[in-house]
Amino acid sequence: MRHLMKYKISYLATFLLAAVLILEPGCTKNFTSLNTPKNLVTEDNINNATLGAAFADAEYYGLIGSVGAGWELMHELHASIYAQIFTTTSSGFTTDQFQEVPSWVDAGWQSFYSGPATMIKFVEDYTAAHNMPVENAIAKIYSVPMYERMTDFFGAVPFSHFGNNSTSVPYDSQQSIYNAFFSILDSAVTVLNQNTSATPFGTNDIIYGGNVQDWITLANSLRLRLAMRIVYADPALAQQEAEKAVAAGVMTSNNQNALILTTPNNLNYLTQWTYIDPFCMSATQYSVLVGFNDPRLTAFWAQGGNRLGGNMGFNGVRNGLPIALKTTALRNGSSGCSFVSKQFLPIADGGSNPKCIVMDAAECNFLRAEGALRGWNMGGTVQDFYNAGITQSLQYWTNSTPQQIQNYINSTTTPVPVPNNNVVAEDFNTPPESNITVQYEASAPFETQLEQIITQKWLDFYLQPWEAWAERRRTGYPRGYAIIASLDPSIPVTSIIRRMVYPPSEYSNNNAAVTNAVSTYLGGNNNTMTRVWWDKKPLSAYPDLSNTIVH
Repeated sequence: MRHLMKYKISYLATFLLAAVLILEPGCTKNFTSLNTPKNLVTEDNINNATLGAAFADAEYYGLIGSVGAGWELMHELHASIYAQIFTTTSSGFTTDQFQEVPSWVDAGWQSFYSGPATMIKFVEDYTAAHNMPVENAIAKIYSVPMYERMTDFFGAVPFSHFGNNSTSVPYDSQQSIYNAFFSILDSAVTVLNQNTSATPFGTNDIIYGGNVQDWITLANSLRLRLAMRIVYADPALAQQEAEKAVAAGVMTSNNQNALILTTPNNLNYLTQWTYIDPFCMSATQYSVLVGFNDPRLTAFWAQGGNRLGGNMGFNGVRNGLPIALKTTALRNGSSGCSFVSKQFLPIADGGSNPKCIVMDAAECNFLRAEGALRGWNMGGTVQDFYNAGITQSLQYWTNSTPQQIQNYINSTTTPVPVPNNNVVAEDFNTPPESNITVQYEASAPFETQLEQIITQKWLDFYLQPWEAWAERRRTGYPRGYAIIASLDPSIPVTSIIRRMVYPPSEYSNNNAAVTNAVSTYLGGNNNTMTRVWWDKKPLSAYPDLSNTIVH
């Protein structure tokens, strides 16, 4: 573990240089002042400009980017598949059939701890040591969504002891990490409220350009997300923190969205891999988007026929296809499988490289809708927040007019069956994904209303599959479908994968700590079906997917 955790200045030099290389000149004014490898930065000559480059590097790599292929593996081969946004179409990709590949997990784990975790730790330590409280507060706020994703993927992870200069780094329980998140946000917001006229990091802040008020709003919004995540594990704390967040002020409009700058050298994470074609639209996306006549269909997906788009209509494919059905025609779209829409293609193929999303106002409104549904003081009604979330999502993703948005909100259409359409030879049993409507069903049972809220949130999470997977585990929604075939006989096809396993490198380099974590926090079971701390909703309350099993 020493090579990941010791926090050496060699990492600093490497990643400061990386920050210069990935960002297009002119987009952040101080990057061009850094030079070539012969002038690598050391801790002795760090200044505000190079510190800003370090923070920009942490912003990009910390949540969206990829060091090597690490985060791409975590996003597309795990989270987006388990959330049933995408379906894998390559015979070499087995996570879609519930068989995790340890080397892929290892790449993602090491990508995080040897890169952005090191960089954000450096920024926090440097700003604390050099009396830069505002920069320190913002770095701490940003560490929250970075580590939130890691703990949601794995459960207990190295957190408070990271960078301890030891060969063994203890793991923190997920419960203690979430409690720490709330404390971090408390202290950071206190500092920022006392310094609202400051411009920390300036244009090197590739999310908010140093706007302190926007960072305060993001911190409050993250508190609301975290509060809802723990609602089944600690409902009293969840309500307390959610109401506190709303009272302090969360995102209410799209101009407050936390978006990461993209450039031709600083790519949207989908744009990073769409030069190849191993994924396509899931059957779940098809059933919901087509059934709802949703304007986001064309924002997310292209018609089948080619990787670059075709004229064979929109077609979704069931998750968990056996290897024999993952044909070349399916992978390249010529069979009708829908690939991503043009905006997510490589720039050379006409893609527009859209900004990456850390958090948006639509999510905040869906969170408030669920809070209101639970009887919490969210400052409005369930239906108003639900409709506002839909409105903001459609405004962000589409060019829909106000009347078109209203027509969608009032729609009583429901998800549709997924036709075979010759995408694959087998005629799978794929009925409508659900019977919910877009129009809010205020008199329906609690679970139906919750399903409506989470399904719309899931649609908005197209670029945040890690959040979509977490919400599907937490609530059971969207329902999705049973996978076609499981490669693990111990995991039924109707299951939702609950977590990712700790990688082999931890057992090689940090054995005592990871072994203790498995024993103490996971009941001795480092497997994909062990539930993380906040994953406490009774499984009996999840929707039954047995009617979608292929016989």
